[in-house]
Amino acid sequence: MTDCIFCKIIAGDIPSTNVYNDEQVTAFLDINPVAPTHILIVPKKHIDSINVLTVADEPLIGHLFFIAKQLAAQEGIAEPGYRLVINTGAESGQTVDHVHLHLLGGRQMRALG
Repeated sequence: MTDCIFCKIIAGDIPSTNVYNDEQVTAFLDINPVAPTHILIVPKKHIDSINVLTVADEPLIGHLFFIAKQLAAQEGIAEPGYRLVINTGAESGQTVDHVHLHLLGGRQMRALG
């Protein structure tokens, strides 16, 4: 996707503060953090949203969560707790049409239910 900001970040065309990179995902600091720790974990494969996932994407999505666990430990937020969020669609707050997982922590957050 030539107009996707996350694809441009992954390609190195837009600078970011990367905290993790492997063959499947890149993780970087959110430029508008809503918590002291706010990391975006983004698959290198462009997928518009959770709504268009296929069975073939299942291992990749599982990998996002595994990396989130590792990064939470690395950032020192695993024990006190953290939140993982994926927004799907405009009404949920998804502003970039590329699946991404928000890792949020570093302060107590209101429980969702």
